[in-house]
Amino acid sequence: MTVPNCLVSLIFGIYRQVRPAVQKGLIYWQDKAQQIPDPELRHQALTSISTKKFHCEGGSIYGLLAVNHLDQTINFIIAYQTLCDYLDNLCDRSTSLDPEDFSALHESVIHALTPGVECTEYYRFHPEQNDGGYLITLVKTCQNILQQLPGYQKISHTLYELAENYCNLQIHKHVTIIERVPRLKAWFATQPSCIPSVSWYEFAACTGSTLGIFCLVAYAWQENFTEKLSQKIKNSYFPWVQGLHILLDYFIDQEEDQLAGDLNFCSYYKNNDVMIERFELFFKEADQSVANLANKNFHRAINRALLGVYLADQKTNQVGIREAAKRIIRFGGNSALIIRLNTLLMSRFVSKPM
Repeated sequence: MTVPNCLVSLIFGIYRQVRPAVQKGLIYWQDKAQQIPDPELRHQALTSISTKKFHCEGGSIYGLLAVNHLDQTINFIIAYQTLCDYLDNLCDRSTSLDPEDFSALHESVIHALTPGVECTEYYRFHPEQNDGGYLITLVKTCQNILQQLPGYQKISHTLYELAENYCNLQIHKHVTIIERVPRLKAWFATQPSCIPSVSWYEFAACTGSTLGIFCLVAYAWQENFTEKLSQKIKNSYFPWVQGLHILLDYFIDQEEDQLAGDLNFCSYYKNNDVMIERFELFFKEADQSVANLANKNFHRAINRALLGVYLADQKTNQVGIREAAKRIIRFGGNSALIIRLNTLLMSRFVSKPM
Protein backbone atom coordinates (compact mmCIF):
# COMPACT_ATOMS: atom_id res chain seq x y z
CA MET A 1 0.00 0.00 0.00
CA THR A 2 1.60 3.29 -1.13
CA VAL A 3 1.66 6.08 1.46
CA PRO A 4 1.65 9.64 -0.01
CA ASN A 5 4.51 11.87 1.21
CA CYS A 6 2.10 14.54 2.45
CA LEU A 7 0.38 11.95 4.63
CA VAL A 8 3.68 10.77 6.09
CA SER A 9 4.59 14.38 6.92
CA LEU A 10 1.18 14.98 8.47
CA ILE A 11 1.31 11.88 10.69
CA PHE A 12 4.89 12.65 11.72
CA GLY A 13 3.95 16.23 12.63
CA ILE A 14 0.96 15.04 14.65
CA TYR A 15 3.01 12.72 16.85
CA ARG A 16 6.09 14.87 17.18
CA GLN A 17 4.51 18.31 17.64
CA VAL A 18 0.73 18.35 17.87
CA ARG A 19 -0.14 15.58 20.34
CA PRO A 20 2.36 16.61 23.06
CA ALA A 21 1.17 20.24 22.89
CA VAL A 22 -2.50 19.24 23.01
CA GLN A 23 -2.01 16.90 25.97
CA LYS A 24 -0.24 19.64 27.89
CA GLY A 25 -2.90 22.20 27.04
CA LEU A 26 -5.83 19.96 27.97
CA ILE A 27 -4.27 19.11 31.33
CA TYR A 28 -4.07 22.87 32.02
CA TRP A 29 -7.77 23.38 31.24
CA GLN A 30 -8.74 20.24 33.11
CA ASP A 31 -7.06 21.66 36.21
CA LYS A 32 -8.97 24.91 35.71
CA ALA A 33 -12.25 23.02 35.32
CA GLN A 34 -11.67 21.09 38.54
CA GLN A 35 -11.63 24.40 40.41
CA ILE A 36 -15.14 25.44 39.27
CA PRO A 37 -17.21 25.98 42.45
CA ASP A 38 -20.64 25.01 41.06
CA PRO A 39 -20.90 21.19 40.88
CA GLU A 40 -23.09 21.12 37.75
CA LEU A 41 -20.87 23.52 35.81
CA ARG A 42 -17.78 21.67 37.01
CA HIS A 43 -19.27 18.36 35.86
CA GLN A 44 -20.11 19.70 32.40
CA ALA A 45 -16.68 21.30 31.97
CA LEU A 46 -14.80 18.16 32.96
CA THR A 47 -17.08 15.92 30.90
CA SER A 48 -16.65 18.09 27.82
CA ILE A 49 -12.86 17.79 28.09
CA SER A 50 -12.78 14.05 28.77
CA THR A 51 -15.29 13.03 26.10
CA LYS A 52 -14.47 15.56 23.37
CA LYS A 53 -10.72 16.01 23.63
CA PHE A 54 -10.34 14.47 20.16
CA HIS A 55 -11.91 17.70 18.84
CA CYS A 56 -8.87 19.58 20.15
CA GLU A 57 -6.49 16.92 18.89
CA GLY A 58 -7.98 17.07 15.39
CA GLY A 59 -8.32 20.84 15.22
CA SER A 60 -4.79 21.42 16.46
CA ILE A 61 -3.36 19.79 13.33
CA TYR A 62 -3.84 23.24 11.77
CA GLY A 63 -1.04 24.43 14.02
CA LEU A 64 1.32 22.75 11.55
CA LEU A 65 0.40 25.43 9.00
CA ALA A 66 1.58 28.17 11.35
CA VAL A 67 5.17 26.82 11.38
CA ASN A 68 7.02 29.21 13.75
CA HIS A 69 3.80 30.02 15.60
CA LEU A 70 2.67 26.44 16.14
CA ASP A 71 2.45 26.68 19.95
CA GLN A 72 0.42 29.91 19.91
CA THR A 73 -1.93 28.53 17.29
CA ILE A 74 -2.46 25.28 19.15
CA ASN A 75 -3.06 27.14 22.42
CA PHE A 76 -5.74 29.21 20.67
CA ILE A 77 -7.35 26.15 19.12
CA ILE A 78 -7.44 24.27 22.43
CA ALA A 79 -8.97 27.22 24.29
CA TYR A 80 -11.53 27.99 21.58
CA GLN A 81 -12.55 24.37 21.05
CA THR A 82 -12.75 23.76 24.81
CA LEU A 83 -15.00 26.82 25.07
CA CYS A 84 -17.27 25.54 22.30
CA ASP A 85 -17.41 22.00 23.70
CA TYR A 86 -18.20 23.28 27.20
CA LEU A 87 -21.07 25.42 25.91
CA ASP A 88 -22.33 22.50 23.83
CA ASN A 89 -22.56 20.45 27.00
CA LEU A 90 -24.31 23.26 28.87
CA CYS A 91 -26.91 23.50 26.11
CA ASP A 92 -27.20 19.79 25.36
CA ARG A 93 -26.75 17.98 28.67
CA SER A 94 -27.45 20.54 31.37
CA THR A 95 -30.54 22.09 32.93
CA SER A 96 -31.78 24.68 30.40
CA LEU A 97 -33.82 24.70 27.18
CA ASP A 98 -34.01 28.51 26.95
CA PRO A 99 -32.83 30.05 23.64
CA GLU A 100 -32.20 33.36 25.43
CA ASP A 101 -29.86 31.50 27.78
CA PHE A 102 -28.06 29.82 24.87
CA SER A 103 -27.69 33.16 23.09
CA ALA A 104 -26.17 34.81 26.16
CA LEU A 105 -23.76 31.92 26.72
CA HIS A 106 -22.61 32.04 23.10
CA GLU A 107 -21.75 35.73 23.29
CA SER A 108 -18.50 34.31 24.67
CA VAL A 109 -17.80 32.56 21.36
CA ILE A 110 -17.86 35.90 19.51
CA HIS A 111 -15.99 37.73 22.26
CA ALA A 112 -13.24 35.10 22.15
CA LEU A 113 -12.61 36.23 18.56
CA THR A 114 -12.58 39.95 19.46
CA PRO A 115 -9.42 41.12 21.26
CA GLY A 116 -10.08 43.90 23.75
CA VAL A 117 -13.85 43.50 24.03
CA GLU A 118 -15.21 43.36 27.57
CA CYS A 119 -16.76 40.11 28.78
CA THR A 120 -20.43 40.16 29.74
CA GLU A 121 -22.49 38.16 32.22
CA TYR A 122 -22.64 35.09 30.03
CA TYR A 123 -24.59 33.07 32.63
CA ARG A 124 -27.22 35.76 33.23
CA PHE A 125 -30.09 33.50 32.13
CA HIS A 126 -28.54 30.20 33.19
CA PRO A 127 -29.68 28.31 36.31
CA GLU A 128 -26.08 27.77 37.47
CA GLN A 129 -23.64 30.68 37.34
CA ASN A 130 -20.60 30.34 39.61
CA ASP A 131 -17.85 28.92 37.41
CA GLY A 132 -15.04 30.72 39.25
CA GLY A 133 -14.06 32.63 36.10
CA TYR A 134 -13.58 29.54 33.92
CA LEU A 135 -15.52 30.79 30.89
CA ILE A 136 -13.98 34.27 31.02
CA THR A 137 -10.49 32.76 31.25
CA LEU A 138 -11.13 30.74 28.08
CA VAL A 139 -12.35 33.89 26.30
CA LYS A 140 -9.39 36.01 27.39
CA THR A 141 -6.89 33.32 26.44
CA CYS A 142 -8.23 33.38 22.88
CA GLN A 143 -8.27 37.18 22.81
CA ASN A 144 -4.68 37.45 24.02
CA ILE A 145 -3.40 35.14 21.28
CA LEU A 146 -5.41 36.82 18.50
CA GLN A 147 -4.06 40.19 19.64
CA GLN A 148 -0.60 39.00 18.56
CA LEU A 149 -1.82 37.89 15.12
CA PRO A 150 -0.42 40.11 12.30
CA GLY A 151 -3.32 39.33 9.98
CA TYR A 152 -6.11 39.59 12.55
CA GLN A 153 -7.82 42.58 10.93
CA LYS A 154 -7.80 40.73 7.61
CA ILE A 155 -9.62 37.68 9.02
CA SER A 156 -11.87 39.22 11.68
CA HIS A 157 -14.94 39.66 9.44
CA THR A 158 -14.62 36.11 8.10
CA LEU A 159 -14.15 34.71 11.61
CA TYR A 160 -17.39 36.40 12.66
CA GLU A 161 -19.27 34.97 9.68
CA LEU A 162 -18.29 31.43 10.60
CA ALA A 163 -18.73 31.94 14.35
CA GLU A 164 -22.16 33.55 14.05
CA ASN A 165 -23.36 30.61 11.97
CA TYR A 166 -21.98 28.25 14.61
CA CYS A 167 -23.76 30.15 17.40
CA ASN A 168 -27.07 30.19 15.55
CA LEU A 169 -26.89 26.43 15.10
CA GLN A 170 -26.21 25.87 18.79
CA ILE A 171 -29.17 28.04 19.76
CA HIS A 172 -31.67 26.53 17.32
CA LYS A 173 -30.80 22.86 17.80
CA HIS A 174 -30.90 22.84 21.61
CA VAL A 175 -34.34 24.34 22.29
CA THR A 176 -37.37 22.19 23.05
CA ILE A 177 -37.74 19.27 20.63
CA ILE A 178 -40.90 20.60 18.97
CA GLU A 179 -39.19 23.90 18.06
CA ARG A 180 -35.87 22.60 16.71
CA VAL A 181 -36.67 21.66 13.12
CA PRO A 182 -38.99 24.65 12.45
CA ARG A 183 -36.32 27.04 13.75
CA LEU A 184 -33.58 25.40 11.66
CA LYS A 185 -35.72 25.44 8.51
CA ALA A 186 -36.66 29.09 9.04
CA TRP A 187 -32.99 29.97 9.51
CA PHE A 188 -32.04 28.10 6.35
CA ALA A 189 -34.71 30.01 4.42
CA THR A 190 -32.90 33.28 5.20
CA GLN A 191 -29.61 32.16 3.61
CA PRO A 192 -28.42 33.83 0.39
CA SER A 193 -28.89 32.11 -2.94
CA CYS A 194 -25.12 31.69 -3.28
CA ILE A 195 -25.26 28.78 -0.85
CA PRO A 196 -24.80 25.59 -2.93
CA SER A 197 -27.52 23.02 -3.38
CA VAL A 198 -27.76 21.55 0.09
CA SER A 199 -30.73 20.66 2.26
CA TRP A 200 -31.61 22.53 5.44
CA TYR A 201 -30.07 19.78 7.59
CA GLU A 202 -26.89 19.65 5.51
CA PHE A 203 -26.55 23.42 5.77
CA ALA A 204 -26.96 23.17 9.54
CA ALA A 205 -24.21 20.56 9.65
CA CYS A 206 -21.89 22.81 7.63
CA THR A 207 -22.21 25.56 10.24
CA GLY A 208 -21.29 23.28 13.14
CA SER A 209 -17.57 22.95 12.40
CA THR A 210 -14.74 25.11 13.75
CA LEU A 211 -12.19 23.97 11.14
CA GLY A 212 -12.50 27.09 8.98
CA ILE A 213 -11.75 29.31 11.98
CA PHE A 214 -8.68 27.28 12.90
CA CYS A 215 -7.41 27.34 9.33
CA LEU A 216 -7.80 31.13 9.12
CA VAL A 217 -5.93 31.72 12.37
CA ALA A 218 -3.09 29.42 11.31
CA TYR A 219 -2.58 31.27 8.01
CA ALA A 220 -2.97 34.78 9.47
CA TRP A 221 0.48 34.69 11.11
CA GLN A 222 1.84 35.44 7.62
CA GLU A 223 2.90 39.08 7.26
CA ASN A 224 1.59 39.25 3.67
CA PHE A 225 -1.84 37.80 4.49
CA THR A 226 -4.71 39.51 2.63
CA GLU A 227 -8.46 39.87 3.00
CA LYS A 228 -8.82 38.20 -0.40
CA LEU A 229 -7.03 35.14 0.93
CA SER A 230 -9.22 35.19 4.04
CA GLN A 231 -12.36 34.96 1.93
CA LYS A 232 -10.75 32.32 -0.28
CA ILE A 233 -10.05 30.12 2.76
CA LYS A 234 -13.56 30.61 4.08
CA ASN A 235 -15.09 29.66 0.72
CA SER A 236 -12.79 26.61 0.56
CA TYR A 237 -13.92 25.33 3.94
CA PHE A 238 -17.56 26.38 3.99
CA PRO A 239 -19.69 24.53 3.17
CA TRP A 240 -18.00 21.37 1.91
CA VAL A 241 -15.07 20.62 4.25
CA GLN A 242 -17.00 21.71 7.31
CA GLY A 243 -20.05 19.80 6.13
CA LEU A 244 -18.04 16.62 5.61
CA HIS A 245 -16.61 17.04 9.12
CA ILE A 246 -19.89 17.41 10.96
CA LEU A 247 -21.90 14.94 8.90
CA LEU A 248 -19.30 12.30 9.83
CA ASP A 249 -19.69 13.31 13.46
CA TYR A 250 -23.45 12.84 13.25
CA PHE A 251 -23.04 9.63 11.27
CA ILE A 252 -21.21 7.82 14.08
CA ASP A 253 -23.57 9.24 16.74
CA GLN A 254 -26.83 8.05 15.19
CA GLU A 255 -27.65 5.32 17.72
CA GLU A 256 -26.51 7.41 20.69
CA ASP A 257 -28.59 10.41 19.60
CA GLN A 258 -31.66 8.27 18.97
CA LEU A 259 -31.48 6.88 22.50
CA ALA A 260 -30.97 10.34 24.02
CA GLY A 261 -33.67 12.01 21.90
CA ASP A 262 -31.10 14.37 20.33
CA LEU A 263 -31.33 15.90 16.88
CA ASN A 264 -29.23 14.00 14.33
CA PHE A 265 -28.98 15.39 10.82
CA CYS A 266 -28.18 12.03 9.24
CA SER A 267 -31.60 10.76 10.26
CA TYR A 268 -33.21 13.05 7.66
CA TYR A 269 -31.75 11.20 4.68
CA LYS A 270 -34.31 8.98 2.93
CA ASN A 271 -32.10 5.91 3.33
CA ASN A 272 -28.47 4.84 3.64
CA ASP A 273 -27.90 4.81 -0.10
CA VAL A 274 -28.96 8.46 -0.41
CA MET A 275 -26.84 9.38 2.60
CA ILE A 276 -23.76 7.66 1.16
CA GLU A 277 -24.25 9.42 -2.19
CA ARG A 278 -24.37 12.76 -0.41
CA PHE A 279 -21.27 11.92 1.64
CA GLU A 280 -19.45 11.13 -1.59
CA LEU A 281 -20.52 14.48 -3.02
CA PHE A 282 -19.34 16.32 0.08
CA PHE A 283 -15.98 14.54 -0.06
CA LYS A 284 -15.43 15.28 -3.76
CA GLU A 285 -16.51 18.90 -3.38
CA ALA A 286 -14.30 19.28 -0.30
CA ASP A 287 -11.30 18.10 -2.31
CA GLN A 288 -12.18 20.42 -5.17
CA SER A 289 -12.78 23.44 -2.94
CA VAL A 290 -9.29 23.31 -1.37
CA ALA A 291 -7.50 22.69 -4.67
CA ASN A 292 -6.61 26.38 -5.11
CA LEU A 293 -5.22 26.88 -1.61
CA ALA A 294 -1.54 26.90 -0.81
CA ASN A 295 -0.63 23.60 0.88
CA LYS A 296 -3.47 21.94 -1.04
CA ASN A 297 -2.05 18.50 -0.30
CA PHE A 298 -2.22 19.26 3.42
CA HIS A 299 -5.89 20.20 3.12
CA ARG A 300 -6.72 17.15 1.04
CA ALA A 301 -4.95 15.00 3.63
CA ILE A 302 -7.24 16.60 6.22
CA ASN A 303 -10.27 15.50 4.20
CA ARG A 304 -8.98 11.94 4.25
CA ALA A 305 -8.08 12.20 7.91
CA LEU A 306 -11.68 13.12 8.67
CA LEU A 307 -12.83 9.89 7.07
CA GLY A 308 -10.11 7.81 8.72
CA VAL A 309 -10.50 9.19 12.24
CA TYR A 310 -14.29 9.22 12.44
CA LEU A 311 -14.73 5.85 10.78
CA ALA A 312 -12.21 4.31 13.18
CA ASP A 313 -14.57 5.03 16.05
CA GLN A 314 -15.93 1.91 17.72
CA LYS A 315 -19.45 3.25 17.20
CA THR A 316 -19.12 2.34 13.52
CA ASN A 317 -19.40 -1.31 14.57
CA GLN A 318 -23.06 -0.77 15.40
CA VAL A 319 -25.61 -2.66 13.34
CA GLY A 320 -27.07 -0.33 10.75
CA ILE A 321 -24.02 1.81 10.09
CA ARG A 322 -21.24 -0.79 9.78
CA GLU A 323 -21.79 -1.44 6.08
CA ALA A 324 -22.28 2.25 5.32
CA ALA A 325 -18.99 3.04 7.07
CA LYS A 326 -17.17 0.50 4.89
CA ARG A 327 -18.51 2.19 1.77
CA ILE A 328 -17.75 5.72 2.93
CA ILE A 329 -14.13 5.03 3.93
CA ARG A 330 -13.40 3.95 0.35
CA PHE A 331 -13.92 7.52 -0.89
CA GLY A 332 -10.59 8.47 0.69
CA GLY A 333 -8.60 5.63 -0.86
CA ASN A 334 -5.43 4.28 0.76
CA SER A 335 -4.81 7.48 2.72
CA ALA A 336 -8.10 7.23 4.61
CA LEU A 337 -7.52 3.52 5.28
CA ILE A 338 -4.02 4.20 6.63
CA ILE A 339 -5.29 6.93 8.95
CA ARG A 340 -8.10 4.67 10.13
CA LEU A 341 -5.63 1.88 10.90
CA ASN A 342 -3.28 4.30 12.63
CA THR A 343 -6.16 5.68 14.73
CA LEU A 344 -7.25 2.19 15.74
CA LEU A 345 -3.70 1.24 16.76
CA MET A 346 -3.22 4.43 18.76
CA SER A 347 -6.50 4.00 20.60
CA ARG A 348 -5.54 0.45 21.51
CA PHE A 349 -1.88 0.72 22.44
CA VAL A 350 -1.18 4.31 23.49
CA SER A 351 -2.07 5.13 27.07
CA LYS A 352 -4.12 8.27 27.56
CA PRO A 353 -3.05 10.58 30.40
CA MET A 354 -6.47 12.08 31.02
